[in-house]
Amino acid sequence: MSDWRRYDSHLIPAFHERFEQRWGKGTAPFLDPEAHEEPLPRAQWINPTTGAALAVVPIWSDDDHRHRTFGVFYLPPAGDIWVLRPGLTHFLEPDAGSSANLVALRNDAFRKAVSHANEFLFGPPPLVD
Repeated sequence: MSDWRRYDSHLIPAFHERFEQRWGKGTAPFLDPEAHEEPLPRAQWINPTTGAALAVVPIWSDDDHRHRTFGVFYLPPAGDIWVLRPGLTHFLEPDAGSSANLVALRNDAFRKAVSHANEFLFGPPPLVD
C-alpha cells in the first residue's frame, strides 16, 4: 500500500522555495504561497513517511496570464525539485465570458497532467481486457 495522500490545503511553500532556489527569484508566480488567489485547478499529494510531495499546477508567466500549461512538480525528500513532463497540456485560461470549449480544453489538460502524476506515484493503471 502506498503512503501517498491527497493534500487539499494551500500549496506547500516548499514548492515555491525550491523552484526559486533552482531557477531564480520571481520565476514561479504560479507557486507563490503569498498569492491571494490559488492557481486553480490544482492537485497535490504528500508522503508523510518520506516527506516527499507532488503537485499539478497551472503555469504562466508574469507578462502573459492567459496562455498556460500544467506543470507536474515533485519534491524529493532530500531536497531539490523535479519537473515531470506530462506531455502537451497547454490551454487558454478561460475568463468570465469564455466559451464552454475553453473550459473543456483546460479541464482535459488538467486531467492529462493528473493522470501523469498518478502514474508517477502509483504506477501505470492495470490493463483491462
